[in-house]
Amino acid sequence: MEYIAHFHLPGLFEFYDFYKAFLSVYNEHRDWFYEWCRIDSIYGAPADCIWGGGRVGYGDNDPVKVLELTRKYGISSRLTFSNSLLEKEHLTDKKCNRLCEMFEGENSGIIVSSDILIDYIKEKYPQYYFVSSTTKVITDFDELKKELNRKDFRFVCPDFRFNNDFEKLNLFKQSEKAKLEMLVNECCDVNCRERKTCYKNVSQKALMADCPDHICSSPKAGEGYKFSRAMESPAFISIEDIKNKYLPIGISNFKIEGRSLGSAIILEFLLYYLTKPEYQLKVRESIYLDSSLDLF
Repeated sequence: MEYIAHFHLPGLFEFYDFYKAFLSVYNEHRDWFYEWCRIDSIYGAPADCIWGGGRVGYGDNDPVKVLELTRKYGISSRLTFSNSLLEKEHLTDKKCNRLCEMFEGENSGIIVSSDILIDYIKEKYPQYYFVSSTTKVITDFDELKKELNRKDFRFVCPDFRFNNDFEKLNLFKQSEKAKLEMLVNECCDVNCRERKTCYKNVSQKALMADCPDHICSSPKAGEGYKFSRAMESPAFISIEDIKNKYLPIGISNFKIEGRSLGSAIILEFLLYYLTKPEYQLKVRESIYLDSSLDLF
């Protein structure tokens, strides 16, 4: 059984400049980071991709530079094409097809929610691997088990409400656990019943539909993302949880959310999950912190 935590990070197109700096530090000073943690992929999609379904309007960096960066460090590029409302007429979109042509390779993946898109990608761009998107909001155990056993998917990201439910997680076979990709830092309320509606609204927006924004009524939703609040959630997966609970039972893939956030909070995620405490200041100093920096 492997005792390496594989992390999948947000902002493939959104945070190019940040990752250019961070990955250089990560590569040059590997001893600053936990030896049992590894960056396996970065996911995202350029702004205004109609196949997108995670966050709309984020990601303006040059795809050529993005691809060069991930290949330089041997990290998988994952295109977030998780729009759940795609029809056959959307498959001819030039921008999305150009991206597929550019990023196709054995180390490239696509996060997907639509079977129509899976069939299209398999036929036209066969080198990609697939990740079943958390936007499917799979909360039923039997449905999740069925998803894990689909040969189409290398990984499946379940709804965050499965987090820390070890009674259910331990019912999966080892081959199924190996495909689980747990969302570690979700800030959404565990009792929220609007998650699927929210993702549907994002898919509609990606398709340029004339529809109002979904306003979530869950407690504190209007406050935006706060890592401190995510840490208080019963669904939060801490670094100690990963080391002491998940890795020993064979769950080793972990997704960090944050495409619509700022690079400062992304750094805090990576300091918490990847960086040894005694080196966190050194990482900050290497990336942005100097003696003349004013906060206000």
